[in-house]
Amino acid sequence: MRKTVLYSVLMSLLVLLSACGGDDEPSGGENGSSGGSSSGKTDGHEYVDLGLTSGTLWATCNVGAGSPYEAGDYFAWGETSPKQDYSLNSYKWYNSATGKYTKYCDNSSYGVIDNKSELELADDAAYVNWGKNWRMPSKAQFDELRAECTWQWNGSGYLVTSKKNNKTLILPAAGCRNGSSLYDSGSNGYYWSRSVYPGYPSDACRLYFNSGNVDADYYHRYYGRGVRAVRVP
Repeated sequence: MRKTVLYSVLMSLLVLLSACGGDDEPSGGENGSSGGSSSGKTDGHEYVDLGLTSGTLWATCNVGAGSPYEAGDYFAWGETSPKQDYSLNSYKWYNSATGKYTKYCDNSSYGVIDNKSELELADDAAYVNWGKNWRMPSKAQFDELRAECTWQWNGSGYLVTSKKNNKTLILPAAGCRNGSSLYDSGSNGYYWSRSVYPGYPSDACRLYFNSGNVDADYYHRYYGRGVRAVRVP
């Protein structure tokens, strides 16, 4: 009798252990807890493998969000914490006394030239907030996401579906912050990349969309926008 009970307990423990994967284990599931697909988890954050040519894995939620549908935090480009005022004079990499940018500049008309074209890790909101395996996307990664997926407006953002494996990603129309105000929430999405605008370093690349258009363009660095992190396996 005692042997039978002990055997049952051991088998139960084995079942429980086999069901619990580490943070870097593939989840094996098709859907995340609140929508979209999920392929696994790194540093406590879920990602989806859309089968993209580059191998880029996209986070299923924005930095600071608890679900794929939440806006999460807003960041000025090159800053790693949300704040109350998103204005040029409060921007970390701008000197209001000289009217010049102090970092990420390739044009002397705008500031001190350092020819840095992408954010350093210390200035990357995804890396700082989520850990060493995560980065803000590059413009090339935004372009790949647009080219290798279909985009379907869902009323408050986009359902992004891979043309390669049909896995999905949800991008909410989180709007943006300028000064102390929130604009375009629910109608427009703005997501920062890690790439500055070559020749015009007052701006950086963003993913921009509304119900009828999805594009990657450039705009003012001091605006507060969302961040959707990526990792490369």
